[in-house]
Amino acid sequence: MPKVVVATRRSELALAQCRMFVRALVSKHPDLQVEELHVVTTGDRIVDRPLSEIGGKGLFLKEIEEALLAGQADFAVHSLKDVPPEIHPDLIIGCVPVREDPRDVLVSRGGVSLADLPQGATLGTSSLRRALELGRARSDLRFVPLRGNVGTRIRKVRDGEVDATILARAGLVRLGLEGEASEILEPEVCLPAAGQGSLAIELRKSDGALAERLRALEDPEAAVLARAERAVLAVVEGDCKTPVAALAERRGSVLYLRAVLADPDGTRPRRDEAAAEWAFDGERAAALGRELGLRLKNA
Repeated sequence: MPKVVVATRRSELALAQCRMFVRALVSKHPDLQVEELHVVTTGDRIVDRPLSEIGGKGLFLKEIEEALLAGQADFAVHSLKDVPPEIHPDLIIGCVPVREDPRDVLVSRGGVSLADLPQGATLGTSSLRRALELGRARSDLRFVPLRGNVGTRIRKVRDGEVDATILARAGLVRLGLEGEASEILEPEVCLPAAGQGSLAIELRKSDGALAERLRALEDPEAAVLARAERAVLAVVEGDCKTPVAALAERRGSVLYLRAVLADPDGTRPRRDEAAAEWAFDGERAAALGRELGLRLKNA
């Protein structure tokens, strides 16, 4: 296996994440040559409408998965939060590397905190989850749709199109832009999306030799946490039309899981949490996620 092809979106963040992973992969397997296949997805092409109107986050995967299934690429690097709970049956998530900080951050004009934003400030986000969480903290805020890559959203704040926006801290760190954050938002204020901060390495189920190489970069703790969070999504049938958040953490010998779910219009927000004894066991973590997801769904 001297050469493999990795599929990636061509946004600045996607390329940074992909190349970071590839460097780690080649350091483990120096004989491996990796070529990039840049894929423009439907989610990349349509930037003037919220994802909830055009089909959800899976639109960042569709064309990449087609490239994998057609043999044009051997594996793909995704942001895990963009990967739906169910993927094509011939594909697998073969590796979840070490997780970056899962928290959201506020980027505001003048670097002011959430509490110090002006009354009635405009906050640009197309995330129903973020609007739900920040609306709870500041009911006076006006939420306006805002999509685009990280640099575009930061620029729109600097240019005064909006007073602030919310971004994943992991993306800023991977781009070397963590200094742009005005405030890190703790999960009690803004619970992150399931999988936020983690990468998902996707490949064909039949490619056992490559799967074995990729597995060398898996972080067992990150993989377990991902299973718990994604199980919540699967049960509540979470997509971009559903305000849903989930965060699993290892606290000593305990797996602690928090989640939020609301109706698509933001009404009936439900919050709950669950805990279990920590174990490096993805199935046990998924069972905890399903239990919590069912409680929220049936509340």
